[in-house]
Amino acid sequence: MPLITQLFAVLVFACLSFAARGEKLRIVTEPWAPYVYEQGGKNLGLDYETTAIVFKRLGIEVEWQFLPWKRCLSMLETGQADGALDIFHSDERDATLLYPSEPLSDVEFVLFYANDRPHPFRSLDELKGLTVGTSPGYLYSSDFSESPLFTREPAPTHEANFGKLLRGRIDLLITDRRVGQHLLDELGIRDKITENPTVISRQRQYLAVRRNAGMDLLVQRFGAELKRFKREPAYAELSARYGAAPALAAPLDSATASGKTVEQQESSAQ
Repeated sequence: MPLITQLFAVLVFACLSFAARGEKLRIVTEPWAPYVYEQGGKNLGLDYETTAIVFKRLGIEVEWQFLPWKRCLSMLETGQADGALDIFHSDERDATLLYPSEPLSDVEFVLFYANDRPHPFRSLDELKGLTVGTSPGYLYSSDFSESPLFTREPAPTHEANFGKLLRGRIDLLITDRRVGQHLLDELGIRDKITENPTVISRQRQYLAVRRNAGMDLLVQRFGAELKRFKREPAYAELSARYGAAPALAAPLDSATASGKTVEQQESSAQ
């Protein structure tokens, strides 16, 4: 049998094995609107719907679980889940996880402040003496999390952080740009909160799966189909619906921006 035929046969097996065994691919993720979330009993979001479409084209059935991010990572590590949606790539995870060549989305982390207590800035040095709202279980870059200039104060949810900001219990909060903009509308506080234009960091989100037999070929096929779908008008419409238009924010100066990433994962301090 020619090599190309053998590879194709293995690829087909990888893509159909779950269905053949009557199993579903187990994917975990944390609600992270507008990328992935639940509303009215339906799973929604730019990355969720994109992933669901790609898996449907590949003939793969998926079992979704929406959980706190710490739980997602624990299930991934113990083999209770086959993959995770909207996870950042890291060199440390390459030994256990496989990432497709094509990312699902690009995120930008920014700070928000209350209009009656404005704190515009262009570098982290300007945050001296302030308190910044964070999210428990999230891993921040060392420059942000270890800075002695400002205080970091966690809240159980993004909604709680915005509530603390409005009440003056924190001076700013950090989150992804689209997540923040989504919550401003959902909470009806767009006239009370302002997004600072300086981007703290940029990062890509992926669907990652555990390193198991046949998964490498499945990941390759997923990446190829994802790239194909992102060229179609249907993806452009989906992106527009979730506010994925190119951002025009000013970047943080290079000396401060280096290595600044914020991820939905367990902090080493916890």
